[in-house]
Amino acid sequence: FDIEAMRGLRCLQATCRRGVTSTPARQFGVGSSEPWYGSPRPARGVGSSGSDDSSSSSQPHLSPALFASGLTPLERVGVAIHSATTALADPTRADAVAALGEVTGHVALQSIHRRMHSDPTGKRILQDRPLVDNASIDIEHLSQTLPLNTFGHQYASFMMGHGFDPDGRAAIKFIADPELAYIMLRYRQCHDFWHTLTGLPPTVLGELALKWLEVIQTGLPVAALSATVGSLRLSAEERRILNEVYLPWAVRVGRNSEYLLNVYYEEEFESDIEELRARLRIEKVPSFD
Repeated sequence: FDIEAMRGLRCLQATCRRGVTSTPARQFGVGSSEPWYGSPRPARGVGSSGSDDSSSSSQPHLSPALFASGLTPLERVGVAIHSATTALADPTRADAVAALGEVTGHVALQSIHRRMHSDPTGKRILQDRPLVDNASIDIEHLSQTLPLNTFGHQYASFMMGHGFDPDGRAAIKFIADPELAYIMLRYRQCHDFWHTLTGLPPTVLGELALKWLEVIQTGLPVAALSATVGSLRLSAEERRILNEVYLPWAVRVGRNSEYLLNVYYEEEFESDIEELRARLRIEKVPSFD
């Protein structure tokens, strides 16, 4: 995707006769994010690399940014169009979804930044910039040492049970502002924490329900697009379940719960998961007939 995007942007640059500076910045994250339309993410062995590039930085969350100065408006439109058409043509292209989220999310990210900065815990998260990766979180240790009722044990069970990798989130490539880039990464990396707390499975319906919750909480356009377009591919019965069970639940929880990006999840691993749900006002997803 990087090569294709670069080619498209070079054409756009020739049209508007402007260049993109090459001043180094910081690129957060490696790997891939959840696939388009909320389809279940493929299992990855814990500890596996999210990239085939053997020349990647020894600090994968802090490698050079692709566009340090940010994109011009025309370039942003070009990347958005390319990413959207790529994702629509191939729903497994999570890299295209990630790029689309970055070039369309500036206003929402600024709003998220204000909410985090005005909250003591959110502000501390922005200062500390914790990362959800194998270097920071030992999934097996959480599973082996924490009681079954703890959030940390349940999170580890979710990750190991589905073969997911904490490193499996896409790099930030098109956001020049370091604070906003980190917020986008944090949003992606909290995804599995939210699966654990809500009880949503990583299925098509589960991912779509979580996307609707993310829409209410974050206002990110890519979450809204994924949730809306993804529902078009459901069967009639799946659409009924989404509309009658999952969607009302997502709206209710999204509005009533604490602001989920202001939660320092890494400090809650030893918390009883039911007590944590009650404190955050998260209603576990209901069952359906």
